Amino acid sequence: MKLLIKNITNILVSIILFSLSLYAQQDSTVSVDTSNSSQQFVMKKSPWGAVLRSAVIPGWGQIYTESYWKVPVIWGVMGWFTYAWVDNNNKYIDYKNLYIQYGDNAIYDYKRARDFYRDQRDQFAIYFVLTYFLNLVDAYVDAHLFDFNVEENYFTGQKMLNLRINF
Repeated sequence: MKLLIKNITNILVSIILFSLSLYAQQDSTVSVDTSNSSQQFVMKKSPWGAVLRSAVIPGWGQIYTESYWKVPVIWGVMGWFTYAWVDNNNKYIDYKNLYIQYGDNAIYDYKRARDFYRDQRDQFAIYFVLTYFLNLVDAYVDAHLFDFNVEENYFTGQKMLNLRINF
């Protein structure tokens, strides 16, 4: 368990350090030149606005970025992890109390069952936190990619990537 927590901590620190280096890069989507004047590209959806919305209520950032189908998935996964955490916590408490009551003299190994349900409870807490974090990352990425459009060219039949700029 300690090794799992250490690995997750190392991964999160690496992600944070990597994301800090991204702020030093210049934005390549600042302006678009036309024949007469320079017009500035403005994103329709704010990435940090989507992250803040998802931080307050998981799935709200996906609603903001119009990715409606992701909301029930996020709620379902987080609901399942919450249910599993509560269930394993209740079993952990039951076996902890039985172990305290009977000790090592019991026929059934209550200590092993207590340790198993504690580990399961802790793993589901980690899964919940990772799902919450991925919810934030998904909202951020969806807001950044909101203005991009991938369609098929009807004349050649090939896929093409377009940048949508509305005036």
